[in-house]
Amino acid sequence: MRTADELRDAVEAYLGSLALAPELGALEQPLRYSLESGGKRVRPLLCLAVAEANGASLEDAMPAAAALELVHTFSLVHDDLPALDDDDERRGRPSAHVAFGDGVALLAGDALLAEAFRLALTYESPEVARHLAAATLGMIGGQYRDITGDTADLEELHGLKPGRLFVAAVQIGLEVAAVGAGERPRWVAFGEDVGLLFQVVDDLLDGDGYADRLGTEATRALADDVAARASSRLDELACDTTVLRDLLDALTFRTG
Repeated sequence: MRTADELRDAVEAYLGSLALAPELGALEQPLRYSLESGGKRVRPLLCLAVAEANGASLEDAMPAAAALELVHTFSLVHDDLPALDDDDERRGRPSAHVAFGDGVALLAGDALLAEAFRLALTYESPEVARHLAAATLGMIGGQYRDITGDTADLEELHGLKPGRLFVAAVQIGLEVAAVGAGERPRWVAFGEDVGLLFQVVDDLLDGDGYADRLGTEATRALADDVAARASSRLDELACDTTVLRDLLDALTFRTG
Protein backbone atom coordinates (compact mmCIF):
# COMPACT_ATOMS: atom_id res chain seq x y z
CA MET A 1 0.00 0.00 0.00
CA ARG A 2 1.28 3.47 -0.88
CA THR A 3 2.01 6.13 1.73
CA ALA A 4 0.01 9.35 1.99
CA ASP A 5 2.85 11.28 0.35
CA GLU A 6 2.96 8.82 -2.52
CA LEU A 7 -0.78 9.10 -2.99
CA ARG A 8 -0.54 12.90 -2.95
CA ASP A 9 2.19 12.84 -5.60
CA ALA A 10 0.03 10.57 -7.73
CA VAL A 11 -2.92 12.97 -7.41
CA GLU A 12 -0.77 15.93 -8.43
CA ALA A 13 0.59 14.06 -11.44
CA TYR A 14 -2.89 13.01 -12.53
CA LEU A 15 -4.35 16.50 -12.17
CA GLY A 16 -1.39 18.01 -14.00
CA SER A 17 -1.89 15.70 -16.97
CA LEU A 18 -5.69 15.74 -16.95
CA ALA A 19 -7.07 16.38 -20.43
CA LEU A 20 -9.79 19.00 -20.30
CA ALA A 21 -12.64 19.47 -22.76
CA PRO A 22 -11.36 21.19 -25.93
CA GLU A 23 -14.48 23.34 -25.96
CA LEU A 24 -13.07 25.30 -23.02
CA GLY A 25 -10.46 26.96 -25.21
CA ALA A 26 -8.60 29.73 -23.38
CA LEU A 27 -10.77 29.15 -20.28
CA GLU A 28 -8.41 26.27 -19.52
CA GLN A 29 -5.86 28.75 -18.15
CA PRO A 30 -7.98 30.11 -15.26
CA LEU A 31 -9.33 26.62 -14.62
CA ARG A 32 -5.82 25.20 -14.21
CA TYR A 33 -4.76 28.27 -12.23
CA SER A 34 -7.30 27.36 -9.57
CA LEU A 35 -6.84 23.60 -9.77
CA GLU A 36 -3.06 23.74 -9.50
CA SER A 37 -2.81 26.42 -6.81
CA GLY A 38 -1.74 24.00 -4.10
CA GLY A 39 -3.73 22.55 -1.25
CA LYS A 40 -3.34 19.36 0.74
CA ARG A 41 -5.61 17.26 -1.54
CA VAL A 42 -7.21 15.75 1.56
CA ARG A 43 -10.43 14.64 -0.14
CA PRO A 44 -8.84 12.70 -3.02
CA LEU A 45 -6.31 11.21 -0.61
CA LEU A 46 -9.12 10.01 1.62
CA CYS A 47 -10.89 8.44 -1.35
CA LEU A 48 -7.74 6.71 -2.59
CA ALA A 49 -6.79 5.45 0.88
CA VAL A 50 -10.26 3.98 1.43
CA ALA A 51 -10.26 2.37 -2.01
CA GLU A 52 -6.78 0.87 -1.62
CA ALA A 53 -7.52 -0.36 1.92
CA ASN A 54 -10.40 -2.32 0.39
CA GLY A 55 -8.44 -3.81 -2.47
CA ALA A 56 -9.03 -1.37 -5.34
CA SER A 57 -6.15 -0.24 -7.53
CA LEU A 58 -4.88 3.31 -7.66
CA GLU A 59 -5.63 3.45 -11.37
CA ASP A 60 -9.26 2.49 -10.86
CA ALA A 61 -9.82 4.98 -8.05
CA MET A 62 -7.91 7.98 -9.41
CA PRO A 63 -10.58 9.46 -11.76
CA ALA A 64 -13.09 9.46 -8.90
CA ALA A 65 -10.56 10.97 -6.51
CA ALA A 66 -9.76 13.69 -9.02
CA ALA A 67 -13.46 14.40 -9.48
CA LEU A 68 -13.71 15.11 -5.75
CA GLU A 69 -10.85 17.60 -5.97
CA LEU A 70 -12.43 19.32 -8.97
CA VAL A 71 -15.69 19.75 -7.05
CA HIS A 72 -13.79 21.10 -4.05
CA THR A 73 -11.90 23.56 -6.27
CA PHE A 74 -15.13 24.65 -7.96
CA SER A 75 -16.54 25.48 -4.53
CA LEU A 76 -13.47 27.54 -3.61
CA VAL A 77 -13.54 29.54 -6.85
CA HIS A 78 -17.21 30.40 -6.36
CA ASP A 79 -16.91 31.00 -2.60
CA ASP A 80 -14.19 33.59 -3.18
CA LEU A 81 -16.40 35.68 -5.47
CA PRO A 82 -17.49 39.13 -4.21
CA ALA A 83 -21.13 37.98 -4.10
CA LEU A 84 -20.26 35.23 -1.60
CA ASP A 85 -17.23 35.36 0.74
CA ASP A 86 -15.42 38.11 -1.19
CA ASP A 87 -11.90 36.79 -0.62
CA ASP A 88 -9.17 38.38 -2.72
CA GLU A 89 -6.51 35.79 -1.88
CA ARG A 90 -6.44 32.03 -1.96
CA ARG A 91 -3.43 29.97 -0.83
CA GLY A 92 -1.05 32.90 -0.93
CA ARG A 93 -1.94 34.31 -4.33
CA PRO A 94 -4.80 36.25 -5.95
CA SER A 95 -8.14 34.47 -6.08
CA ALA A 96 -9.39 33.49 -9.52
CA HIS A 97 -11.81 36.42 -9.72
CA VAL A 98 -8.98 38.86 -8.90
CA ALA A 99 -6.63 37.29 -11.43
CA PHE A 100 -9.14 36.85 -14.27
CA GLY A 101 -12.30 38.81 -13.42
CA ASP A 102 -15.60 37.78 -11.85
CA GLY A 103 -17.21 36.44 -14.99
CA VAL A 104 -14.27 34.28 -16.02
CA ALA A 105 -13.95 32.92 -12.47
CA LEU A 106 -17.63 32.03 -12.46
CA LEU A 107 -17.26 30.16 -15.74
CA ALA A 108 -14.07 28.43 -14.57
CA GLY A 109 -15.93 27.16 -11.50
CA ASP A 110 -18.77 25.92 -13.71
CA ALA A 111 -16.27 24.13 -15.94
CA LEU A 112 -14.54 22.49 -12.97
CA LEU A 113 -17.88 21.10 -11.81
CA ALA A 114 -18.75 19.79 -15.27
CA GLU A 115 -15.31 18.22 -15.67
CA ALA A 116 -15.76 16.52 -12.29
CA PHE A 117 -18.94 14.82 -13.44
CA ARG A 118 -17.36 13.88 -16.74
CA LEU A 119 -14.77 11.95 -14.73
CA ALA A 120 -17.35 10.44 -12.37
CA LEU A 121 -19.38 9.20 -15.31
CA THR A 122 -16.47 7.19 -16.71
CA TYR A 123 -17.39 4.46 -14.20
CA GLU A 124 -19.78 1.70 -15.11
CA SER A 125 -21.70 2.23 -11.88
CA PRO A 126 -23.71 5.48 -11.69
CA GLU A 127 -23.23 5.52 -7.91
CA VAL A 128 -19.96 7.44 -8.11
CA ALA A 129 -21.70 10.34 -9.83
CA ARG A 130 -24.71 10.06 -7.49
CA HIS A 131 -22.54 10.37 -4.40
CA LEU A 132 -20.73 13.31 -5.96
CA ALA A 133 -24.01 15.03 -6.86
CA ALA A 134 -25.42 14.55 -3.36
CA ALA A 135 -22.26 16.00 -1.81
CA THR A 136 -22.29 18.98 -4.18
CA LEU A 137 -25.91 19.77 -3.34
CA GLY A 138 -25.09 19.49 0.36
CA MET A 139 -22.19 21.91 -0.05
CA ILE A 140 -24.39 24.40 -1.88
CA GLY A 141 -27.06 24.10 0.79
CA GLY A 142 -24.46 24.73 3.47
CA GLN A 143 -23.11 27.77 1.65
CA TYR A 144 -26.63 29.15 1.32
CA ARG A 145 -27.12 28.85 5.06
CA ASP A 146 -23.79 30.55 5.62
CA ILE A 147 -24.43 33.60 3.44
CA THR A 148 -27.99 34.03 4.74
CA GLY A 149 -26.90 33.89 8.37
CA ASP A 150 -28.58 30.58 9.19
CA THR A 151 -25.71 29.45 11.41
CA ALA A 152 -27.46 28.59 14.68
CA ASP A 153 -26.84 24.85 14.32
CA LEU A 154 -23.12 24.62 13.56
CA GLU A 155 -23.03 20.83 13.52
CA GLU A 156 -25.81 20.65 10.93
CA LEU A 157 -24.28 23.45 8.88
CA HIS A 158 -20.83 21.88 8.82
CA GLY A 159 -22.34 18.48 8.13
CA LEU A 160 -23.34 19.96 4.80
CA LYS A 161 -20.22 22.00 4.18
CA PRO A 162 -17.55 20.69 4.36
CA GLY A 163 -18.82 17.39 5.79
CA ARG A 164 -20.71 16.03 2.80
CA LEU A 165 -17.68 16.00 0.51
CA PHE A 166 -15.62 14.07 3.07
CA VAL A 167 -18.39 11.51 3.41
CA ALA A 168 -18.60 11.29 -0.39
CA ALA A 169 -14.84 10.66 -0.55
CA VAL A 170 -15.33 7.60 1.65
CA GLN A 171 -18.49 6.46 -0.15
CA ILE A 172 -16.87 6.77 -3.56
CA GLY A 173 -13.78 4.91 -2.43
CA LEU A 174 -16.04 2.10 -1.19
CA GLU A 175 -17.96 2.13 -4.45
CA VAL A 176 -14.83 1.82 -6.57
CA ALA A 177 -13.68 -1.07 -4.38
CA ALA A 178 -17.11 -2.75 -4.60
CA VAL A 179 -17.42 -3.03 -0.81
CA GLY A 180 -20.60 -4.76 0.33
CA ALA A 181 -23.49 -2.74 1.71
CA GLY A 182 -23.20 -4.33 5.15
CA GLU A 183 -19.65 -3.05 5.60
CA ARG A 184 -20.30 0.53 4.55
CA PRO A 185 -22.01 2.14 7.59
CA ARG A 186 -18.87 1.95 9.74
CA TRP A 187 -16.85 3.53 6.97
CA VAL A 188 -19.39 6.29 6.42
CA ALA A 189 -19.39 7.06 10.16
CA PHE A 190 -15.62 7.46 9.92
CA GLY A 191 -16.08 9.87 7.01
CA GLU A 192 -18.54 11.93 9.04
CA ASP A 193 -16.02 12.17 11.87
CA VAL A 194 -13.25 13.22 9.50
CA GLY A 195 -15.44 15.98 8.05
CA LEU A 196 -16.32 17.27 11.51
CA LEU A 197 -12.70 17.10 12.65
CA PHE A 198 -11.56 19.08 9.62
CA GLN A 199 -14.04 21.86 10.39
CA VAL A 200 -13.38 22.00 14.13
CA VAL A 201 -9.63 22.31 13.59
CA ASP A 202 -10.26 24.87 10.85
CA ASP A 203 -12.31 26.93 13.32
CA LEU A 204 -9.51 26.66 15.88
CA LEU A 205 -7.02 28.01 13.35
CA ASP A 206 -9.31 30.84 12.22
CA GLY A 207 -10.78 31.67 15.63
CA ASP A 208 -14.37 31.50 14.41
CA GLY A 209 -17.23 28.97 14.27
CA TYR A 210 -16.83 26.50 17.11
CA ALA A 211 -13.89 28.43 18.57
CA ASP A 212 -15.93 31.63 18.74
CA ARG A 213 -18.97 29.88 20.19
CA LEU A 214 -17.35 27.38 22.57
CA GLY A 215 -13.98 28.97 23.31
CA THR A 216 -10.54 27.73 22.32
CA GLU A 217 -10.10 25.18 25.10
CA ALA A 218 -13.49 23.52 24.61
CA THR A 219 -13.01 23.46 20.84
CA ARG A 220 -9.61 21.78 21.18
CA ALA A 221 -11.22 19.21 23.47
CA LEU A 222 -13.95 18.65 20.88
CA ALA A 223 -11.33 18.09 18.17
CA ASP A 224 -9.52 15.57 20.36
CA ASP A 225 -12.77 13.73 21.10
CA VAL A 226 -13.74 13.53 17.43
CA ALA A 227 -10.24 12.38 16.46
CA ALA A 228 -10.33 9.66 19.14
CA ARG A 229 -13.75 8.52 17.94
CA ALA A 230 -12.58 8.36 14.33
CA SER A 231 -9.52 6.40 15.38
CA SER A 232 -11.66 3.91 17.29
CA ARG A 233 -13.76 3.38 14.16
CA LEU A 234 -10.62 2.42 12.27
CA ASP A 235 -9.88 -0.14 15.00
CA GLU A 236 -13.09 -1.93 14.01
CA LEU A 237 -12.11 -2.36 10.37
CA ALA A 238 -10.47 -5.58 9.21
CA CYS A 239 -7.99 -4.04 6.80
CA ASP A 240 -4.78 -2.04 6.72
CA THR A 241 -5.73 1.50 7.82
CA THR A 242 -2.18 2.86 8.21
CA VAL A 243 -2.59 5.59 5.60
CA LEU A 244 -5.99 6.59 6.99
CA ARG A 245 -4.46 6.94 10.45
CA ASP A 246 -1.72 9.12 9.00
CA LEU A 247 -4.34 11.33 7.35
CA LEU A 248 -6.29 11.49 10.62
CA ASP A 249 -3.19 12.59 12.53
CA ALA A 250 -2.39 15.20 9.88
CA LEU A 251 -5.87 16.68 10.21
CA THR A 252 -5.82 16.60 14.02
CA PHE A 253 -2.49 18.39 14.36
CA ARG A 254 -2.47 20.62 11.30
CA THR A 255 -1.35 24.21 11.72
CA GLY A 256 -2.62 25.71 8.49
